[in-house]
Amino acid sequence: MATRRDWLAGARPRTLSAAIVPVAVGIGVAIGDGRFLAWRAVLALVVALGLQVGVNYANDYSDGIRGTDERRVGPVRLVAAGLAPPRQVLTAAMASFAVACLAGFVLAVTTAWWLLAVGAAAVAAAWTYTGGRYPYGYRGLGEVAVFIFFGLAAVIGTAFVQVRSLTWLALTAAIPVGLLACALLVINNLRDIPSDTVAGKRTLAVRIGDHATRLLYAGCALVPFGVAALIGTVRPLALLTLAALPLALVPIRAVRAGANGPALIGALGQTGRLQLAFGVLLTVGLAVRL
Repeated sequence: MATRRDWLAGARPRTLSAAIVPVAVGIGVAIGDGRFLAWRAVLALVVALGLQVGVNYANDYSDGIRGTDERRVGPVRLVAAGLAPPRQVLTAAMASFAVACLAGFVLAVTTAWWLLAVGAAAVAAAWTYTGGRYPYGYRGLGEVAVFIFFGLAAVIGTAFVQVRSLTWLALTAAIPVGLLACALLVINNLRDIPSDTVAGKRTLAVRIGDHATRLLYAGCALVPFGVAALIGTVRPLALLTLAALPLALVPIRAVRAGANGPALIGALGQTGRLQLAFGVLLTVGLAVRL
């Protein structure tokens, strides 16, 4: 029987920054425009967290029943480790998606009905990442989906439900957020290249190989600073994000030096801290107008 600690670990709390940061940046855009609405911001956060926890449990379930995680190097998975029956993990995933859908429905009713289509696409993407007959995560498209839904959709959507318009600033701010979310997935898949290759999971890392994946990670971690500098031309305090650059250099050095297997788990945690620090600083830079 899985304990509460096992279920918490299964939710993979270290990945929750991928849900929190885009919402925070979207809030920063709204505050800078003088249109911050706390209750809508909270609902947007519930949507993001529900989707993130849901996709974590869904991946645990789908990879577990396929046997993909049997030789996993990273954190323990509930199904693969035999800690919880697959049906219970599936139920946890569906419950998380239901919470996200409920919060999203309220936002759609009070802002724009087309948000329902965006929400439905997000849930479908979360499930079919590793679930269903043709999981796109097994075909090298995981990074594309992460950039779209935990970058563009999350930042722009959070800003939209408050300012009630689509702005270029929200779109531009979503780019570095999406890239840093991709960095988390890239380094995760870099670590799992050996086991994914054996399991037939053709992630982008498996497709392009070890060397190219390490270069891709460096790009995902560094390009956000260039985009932030561009935003700084209209929101000068966005340049505060440059203070997070040292946090990017540490894991980049490890990845470029050839770290692999368990050694990449530490780099993954450092990437999460980079994403969080960058997101906080960008949020401040967007919210405070000089």
